[in-house]
Amino acid sequence: MAGLIPQHFIDELLSRTDVVDIIDAYVPLKKGGKNHQACCPFHEEKTPSFTVSQQKQFYHCFGCGANGTAISFLMEYLHMGFVEAIEDLASRAGMEIPREAIQASQSNNKTTELYELMELVTEFYSRQLRQHPDSKKAIEYLKNRGISGEIAAEYELGFAPPGWDSLMKELGRSDESSKRLANIGAVIEKDQGGYYDRFRDRVTFPIRDQRGRAIGLGGRVLGDEKPKYLNSPETPIFHKGRELYGLYQARKVLKEVDCLFVVEGYMDVIALAQFGIRNAVASLGTAATPEHIEKMFKVTNKIVFCFDGDEAGIKAAWRGLENSLPLLRDDKQVYFMFLPEGADPDSFVRDKGRDAFLDISLQTPLSEFLFNSISDGIDLNSSEGQASMTKATLPFVSKLVSKAPALTSILIRKLSGICKIPSEELMSQLDEYTKTGVIENKPLPRTGNINRDNHGQQSLLTESIKLLLRKPDLALESSLDEKLLEINIRGIEFLTEIVKYIQSNPNTTIAGITENYRDREKIRKRLIELAPSESQYGDDDFSDEAIRDSFFDAIMKLIELTNQSKLRQFANVSSLEELSEEKKNELRSILEKKQSAGKERSED
Repeated sequence: MAGLIPQHFIDELLSRTDVVDIIDAYVPLKKGGKNHQACCPFHEEKTPSFTVSQQKQFYHCFGCGANGTAISFLMEYLHMGFVEAIEDLASRAGMEIPREAIQASQSNNKTTELYELMELVTEFYSRQLRQHPDSKKAIEYLKNRGISGEIAAEYELGFAPPGWDSLMKELGRSDESSKRLANIGAVIEKDQGGYYDRFRDRVTFPIRDQRGRAIGLGGRVLGDEKPKYLNSPETPIFHKGRELYGLYQARKVLKEVDCLFVVEGYMDVIALAQFGIRNAVASLGTAATPEHIEKMFKVTNKIVFCFDGDEAGIKAAWRGLENSLPLLRDDKQVYFMFLPEGADPDSFVRDKGRDAFLDISLQTPLSEFLFNSISDGIDLNSSEGQASMTKATLPFVSKLVSKAPALTSILIRKLSGICKIPSEELMSQLDEYTKTGVIENKPLPRTGNINRDNHGQQSLLTESIKLLLRKPDLALESSLDEKLLEINIRGIEFLTEIVKYIQSNPNTTIAGITENYRDREKIRKRLIELAPSESQYGDDDFSDEAIRDSFFDAIMKLIELTNQSKLRQFANVSSLEELSEEKKNELRSILEKKQSAGKERSED
């Protein structure tokens, strides 16, 4: 959808928009130096770490990592869609969205129709639980599971009658309406033509997003048929890797969510709610994804993954750990809760009661689970075992370095005690690993020689991008294009692409550059990570001239690396006579460029 609104319009819109004014309307900001500050609206905090840069038209929270442009703020804070945010800002700026964007609005209207249709489907099944002659068995099933009428009503539980066309008769009376039902996954198209109901003879569980919109359904059989649970398929409005069952209800009931329990099934969420535990969510049949975890951390500072204590539960917990590590901050916590074999949250809370389920002694901190899992099978009394433990652990700890420095230090001290290696030595190895991706069993020498190091190339390239984002007008320097043509390393195309974009949009800012990549989300997220982490907004000592010098120093080093890589191709040549005239000219050119680069750097 973003692609339907011309990028030049988005750039112009952002140039006429002051992110400070937009955010200040919802979150009162205070001037502090060159920037504005407030307590972050995306997580609980007492000391302001949310900073808004008027110069860069960018916000960043050094506590939870939230960051972005005026568009991003409206989308995250007010839960607007992209087009809605554009329309809002355009209205404030007195700008008319170009004709191409009308298509986006039309597409948005079609999506709205799908939400409305899913609401009708939800109401239909809810009504069947109260009115259908066969619903008695569903009501009996829920009563046997201890579910009260109040909880059933709050979570809008329903009943999909037996038969192939109950929903079709109600809402699919035309071919067009049947197609729309198929678009939201409520019915299935037959190979020979026609449609039939997806959910039949099941208790239904409506799935709502954080805005309360019905987006999908889950269904559970009343007997032992297979599959026991059935979910809506992926649709234009439902993506199970992003949504959490029960999150909407938890936020609706609780003013503050101290923690979230992540369980496996709908009935686990319902059963815990019946016992007054209203802060449980389910991940809809998939392992918790990074998107799930990121969404939960915007609501709470503590996540507790609750699994069976069997092998499958341990594997699911490990996936949760791996997906959590890059998102952890010093004010965020992840715990793991392993129930006795054969038990699930539903059965456990019925057998043991609410207090037993909430007993924090059942919760294992992420750090403890990490160390216990890695050390399993390693002889920590031997030097070899300690080295193996170190080598296996540091890659996981490295994911915390930039965002959770306090937790990183604590884990390093703990690892030091386990492996009998000084903390300083482990920190040195960790530092080297974050730069090179290589771990030695002793600190690696810091020679500063990166000429043969591919990781050094990538570090320089990353540094160049950071500096360019900090001062985009570097792309307008006349000599840059020629220098970039001399660089031949992996990833240089991306730097060149950003440079070309800035040259075409000379007044752009970090905000404009990142919004240009909204349809390439991985790249956009990476750019957002690089921009605020390097700018630090309050660093007034790093002058424009220092930024320029650092940028072109990195560029010259990349050229030098390219030339040295080319020179190595001639390393085994004993005489120039062995070379063709073309190769001789290539070698001369490389040596001349190397000499010229050396002079240029010495003059600087």
